[in-house]
Amino acid sequence: MELLHDPRVWVAFATLALLEIVLGIDNIIFLSLLVDRLPAGQRRSGRLLGLGIAMLTRVALLFSITWLTRLTRPLAVVLGRSISIRGAILAVAGAFLCVKSVLEIRSMLREKPAQRALGPGQGFWITMAQIGVIDVVFSLDSVFTAVGLSNRIEVMIAAIICAVLFMMWLSSLVSVFLHRYPTIKVLALVFLFAIGAELIGESAGFQVPQSYLYVAMAFAAAVESINIRLGKR
Repeated sequence: MELLHDPRVWVAFATLALLEIVLGIDNIIFLSLLVDRLPAGQRRSGRLLGLGIAMLTRVALLFSITWLTRLTRPLAVVLGRSISIRGAILAVAGAFLCVKSVLEIRSMLREKPAQRALGPGQGFWITMAQIGVIDVVFSLDSVFTAVGLSNRIEVMIAAIICAVLFMMWLSSLVSVFLHRYPTIKVLALVFLFAIGAELIGESAGFQVPQSYLYVAMAFAAAVESINIRLGKR
């Protein structure tokens, strides 16, 4: 009850929840693109389960913060650069995002559905496995940010839960929007490719501010929205 009457706790909670939502935008886009390949009856449950996995991943990583601090320790030296466990995870995830984005764009250009000929259950759980793997990577920066802003784990968990609940509501709107406008979907895939390239660069020690990527993609989205309105006329 003491936490509820402390204004600093509420400020930290609001800040953390907002940052979790902002940092989760790329996660929502990736999840929406993957879930869009599922049958229509499984998409809603796929989005909710995928974001539920993301929430559990973030909470689990919060309780593993001591282990997370060891991920930045040098593990090996390659071409004169030290490689940590975190760097290796970022490199693999970045490569996965780049390859996945290129394959999706290639499939759209060929005008063929990207969905594979798998059974309903098998395709669903393969998609959930891919979402779970990439959730771990997207959660790393989110958890480090949360720990840097607050020293109360109760506040961090509450902010994560509220942010994920909001993302569950937002993900359906994002999925419908991407399905309705294929050109915006291409922009989203290019954004994911840029995120993947940024992760690979970060794993090699090159820091690229993500704000540059967000500003560039926001500008491209604004231009594309104007083209869509002109196309409707």
